[in-house]
This record gives sequence, structure tokens and C-alpha cells, in this order.
Amino acid sequence: MTIVNIVSKIVPGIKWFNGYTVQFAISDMIAGITVGLTVLPQGLAYATLAGLEPQYGLYSAFVGGILYAFMGGCRQVTIGPTALLALIISKHTGLGLASGPDYAILLCFLAGVIELLMALLRLGALVDLISLPVTVGFTSATAVIIGTSQLKGLLGLKGGSASGFLSTIKSVFTNLDNVRPGDMTLGFLSIIILLLMRKLKDIKLGERVPGHKIINVIFWLLATARNALIVLVSSTIAYYSCQGSSCIFILTGKVKSGLPDFSLPKFNTTILGENNTEIHQNFKDMVNELGSSIIILPVIAVLGNVAISKAFGGSGISATRELVALSMSNICGSFFCSIPVTGSFSRSAVNHASGVKTPIGGIYTSALVLLALSVLTPYFRYIPKAALSAVIISAVIFMIEFEVVKPLWRCSRRELFPGAITFIFSLTLGVEVGLLLGVATDVAFLVYRVARPPLGVTKVKTSNGIEHILVRPSYSSVYFPAIEWLRNEISKAISSFGIYPVVLDCTNVYDFDFTAARGMGALYKELLDIKVPFYLLKASKEIDLLLKESTDANVPSIENVEELESLLEQTPEYEYYLQVTVPLMPDAEEHTKQNF
Repeated sequence: MTIVNIVSKIVPGIKWFNGYTVQFAISDMIAGITVGLTVLPQGLAYATLAGLEPQYGLYSAFVGGILYAFMGGCRQVTIGPTALLALIISKHTGLGLASGPDYAILLCFLAGVIELLMALLRLGALVDLISLPVTVGFTSATAVIIGTSQLKGLLGLKGGSASGFLSTIKSVFTNLDNVRPGDMTLGFLSIIILLLMRKLKDIKLGERVPGHKIINVIFWLLATARNALIVLVSSTIAYYSCQGSSCIFILTGKVKSGLPDFSLPKFNTTILGENNTEIHQNFKDMVNELGSSIIILPVIAVLGNVAISKAFGGSGISATRELVALSMSNICGSFFCSIPVTGSFSRSAVNHASGVKTPIGGIYTSALVLLALSVLTPYFRYIPKAALSAVIISAVIFMIEFEVVKPLWRCSRRELFPGAITFIFSLTLGVEVGLLLGVATDVAFLVYRVARPPLGVTKVKTSNGIEHILVRPSYSSVYFPAIEWLRNEISKAISSFGIYPVVLDCTNVYDFDFTAARGMGALYKELLDIKVPFYLLKASKEIDLLLKESTDANVPSIENVEELESLLEQTPEYEYYLQVTVPLMPDAEEHTKQNF
């Protein structure tokens, strides 16, 4: 094995430099700068959403881009802060302004560690347990929560944000008399302009229009950089209108300039208690405060990142590789004061539309963010909070996915239930509780389907006219929760059709577990006691072996229909018994006696 191969296994992204051309570099630079113009206002806004000072959003926007360029597998993915993760972080940053960043940065580090463990244990497939309806319910609920959390900033209402969706709505409506006209006007105008500019990318002028190609490119650039343009214009207005002692807008305020300090996350901190008394928190106390977010946040981050990677990169993307890249982005990012990060679908879509060729485009994005931290931060203080709220609301509106409800209602109404559970409880009890309840509901349905598999139970005749009861499971496996169900269904069939040979068609069944095999042996003996022959048709060798090893009952196994017909021909006629000495179902005993 060559040195290059060894290095490429440790740092997979090094392959992107093989054959890297000037044309690729120009394409990546254009895409990287375009994404940078998107992430700058979003980073500031998401840090504010997380309850932190704006510079923390920028601290989180450059480490992931660099690391993913060397470790990621999908060129379109961009790593950075997102609204969803910021919402989860916000629960732990209200313990005092000085301690809020400590909790957010520690959560970033712990999330990276959990993601790395998931990668080492190859647990990326666990995200498959979260179904599409649950995902839709969760993202839609978080979009509503995030949108409502920005109403105060949009309307210019001062004071801390309420802790939940219902309390936020109540707080906003009870303070409508304190709405600031300047902030409200700017906020709503910004939303309208952002939504209109978003549509510019869909305008395609035809060849009849002179210069149509250049105009189409300009429209696309305006649509892509709309957030940056809104922030720039509103900041300019604020700069010239807020030079005196009063200002018609609530501004972001001073943003710390310069690069973040390189240091380990703090494993102890101090929070403000009652009467502004300082309370020391050790690592155990901080972990207790973070609670379920230590697990929920990385799972959500992995779900989003893997989904984005597969959406743009196809099925060839390795979930484990994406996990490693994401985990290192969070672990290393925490050394630079980063809050938790993951892939952003909106910025990844911009990256793709910008013609990015390799993940090296993320390095150009990171360079632009670092430049902004070094040069532009003095001007960030003039950004109106209403403009940042408008940026967030305009982004999360499209996270609400109504279009999935209609086809589910038509085709599979049962699947709407887990999604509705997730949506309702995410709004009322919190996003973590809603997600867990949605997944639990989905798993409960899966377990129920395993325990109650659909069975085709009919009385049929062979080609030579011999009648028998044919039982055909619809699933490819029969596990222990289903064995009692199978026995009861056979009992009902005997009660309805009479005493006939029972044939379990295993044509499409490939797996039994040990308990199901034991139950099958017990079923054979019970049927034998009431003089009912029982056969397995087309059972696999694995099933035959398991039945022989797990039970002393010699359940007959038949390889094909011809052998079954031959065996049934040798079976004597069975009389109808007036008494059944060993009923299979206690509640069916009287019904069975009447029919036999």
C-alpha cells in the first residue's frame, strides 16, 4: 500500500486535489463566495436565535467548511449553523449572558463526540428509524416555533424571548401596544422583498430578449444573495438614521471583532442565580443541564446531514464517512468557540446551483467568513434585529411541508398519525419530546405489524379435489410476537371451515426466530391432538434446521405442491368431532364445538 493510499484513507478529501484544474478552482471560488454571502447574514441571525452574541454564528461558519473539504464525500454540502440546531441550543443559553456560550460550545463538543461514536459503531443507519412523516412533522413544527420566536424582533418588542411556542404567542399578543413602528415596517417590508427576490431565480428570459443570458445570471445572483442585500441595505439605512441618541430601530449592537480564541471547551462555568448570585457549575452540572439535547441534537444533525448528502450525492454516499466529517467539524469547531453545526439544505442548494466542482468550495466560504470577522465586524453593529428576524422567518417558511399531507391522506392515512403526534407535541411540549413521541409511535406501529402480520387464510382444493386450509403470511419473516396471532388465526379457520389439513405456505417466508420456531412446534402438537394434520410448504433449509434444533416436534416440510397433493391423497378422511378436547383458543371453545 502506497503512502498516498494510506493518507487518502485517513483524509479521504485529498482525492479532490488529484487533477484539480484552474477551471475547477474558479468554479469553486465563485460558489464558495456565493455561499459565503448567504452564510454571513444567516450566521448572525442564527446566533441571535440561539440566544448568543452574533459573532458566535460566524465562529461556527468557517471550521466546518475547511474540515469537510478534506473529509466529506459530497461536493455540494456546506457545514455551518442552522436554525433548527440554534433552536435547541437556545434552551440552554438563558442561564446568564456569561455562561450561555460555555454551554453552547460544550454541547458542540459533546455532539461531535456522540457523532464520532456513531461513526465508529456504524450507527448511521439508525436515522432510518425516523420516517418521512415524523421528519415532516418535526421540521414543520420547528419552523413554526422558530418563526414565532422571531416575532418579537420583527415587531421591535423588547425583553427576553419566551421559552415555548404557546408562551411566545401569549407574550407577543399581550405586548402589542409596545410595537415599534420602525422595526415592524422594516421587518415586514424585508420579508416581502425577500420572498419576491426568491422568485427571481425562476425567471428565465427567452432568446428573443437581448442579453437574456446576462440578465438571467443577474436575476439568479440577486435571488441567491438576497439575505446579504437586505442586511446591507437595512444596515445602511440604520447607519445614517441612528447617528444621534435615538434610533427608530433596535440594532444588533457591538459585534466582537477578530478571530476566536483557540482553546478547549469549558468543562465548568458560573451561572447567575437568584439575586444575581454566582453559582459554580462543574462538568456534571453542565451535562445535567444539557440533558437530552446531548443525544437529540447530534441525531438531528446526522439526520439532516446524511439526507442532504444523499439528496445531492446519490446512494453512493457513505453515511459513516459523513458522520466522521460532521463529528470532526463539531469537535474541532468547539476549539474555536463554535456552536453545533450540520449541513444546511438551503446553502447546499445554493452551492449546487453555483456550479461547485469539489468540497474545496467550502474553503473559499470559510475564507470569506474569516475576512468578515477581521474587517467587517465594526459595521455589523448597525444591523437592525428586525432585518435578521426577517431573514430567519423567510428561510423557515419553506420548512413547513404541506405537500406531503395530501398524498398521505389519500394513500396511507395511518402514516399521518406519527407525523401529527410529532407536530402537536413538538409545539406544546418541546421539539425533543415531540420527536421522541413520533419515533416511538412509528416503532409501535412497526412492532404491531410484526406482531400482527396479514395472513391469507382460505380453504382450497388440490387438483385432485382434496380440500385443505391454506395459510399464507404476507411478510418475509415470522417472529415471536406473531406466533400467538398465527395460532389464533388457524384456530378461527378450523372453527369456520371445519377440520381439514392445515398448510402453512412459506414460499415468501425466509426467517423464523427461535421463539417462533418453538411456537410452531407447539402448534403442530396441538393440531395433532385434535387430529388435524399440519404441514409447512416450501420452507427454506434455514427454517427446517431451526425447527429441528429448537423443538422435538417433527413438523413435516414439503418442497412443492405436487408432493403436497401426493401426501394429502394418503391422508384418510377426517370425521367431524362433536367435542374438541384441546381447543386452541379458550374464547373460541363454544364456537368450535358447534362447528365441529
